[in-house]
Amino acid sequence: MDSAGQDINLNSPNKGLLSDSMTDVPVDTAVAAQTPAVEGLTEAEEEELRAELAKVEEEIVTLRQVLAAKERHCGELKRKLGLSALEGLKQNLSRSWRDVQVSTAYKKTQETFSQAGQKTSAALSTVGSAISRKLGDMR
Repeated sequence: MDSAGQDINLNSPNKGLLSDSMTDVPVDTAVAAQTPAVEGLTEAEEEELRAELAKVEEEIVTLRQVLAAKERHCGELKRKLGLSALEGLKQNLSRSWRDVQVSTAYKKTQETFSQAGQKTSAALSTVGSAISRKLGDMR
């Protein structure tokens, strides 16, 4: 177990056991039971799907608990290595900015603004030329 009293060994029978401070939003089984079955499903199929859903939800809770334990352990290691929270924040911001820059939405927006800038520049150049000609004609 690590110093926070959490077993983060994924092969351990106690994996991811956390204090009561970490909770998850439970599925309201009463509402789920009242929901009519999807057409074409037998009762046995519906029951099998509900059992599988419960199992997957339980796995999600376990994975969240394991992740929280690993994040605490990571924080402890960083603290022992003298890595500051500010350094971590800088790394997270840099990583997030890189993620944004490689996103499709960012690339499309950047491309659109680039085209708009080129068209605006061309329009202003044309307007500037027209104004120069008019001023030249007025002399």
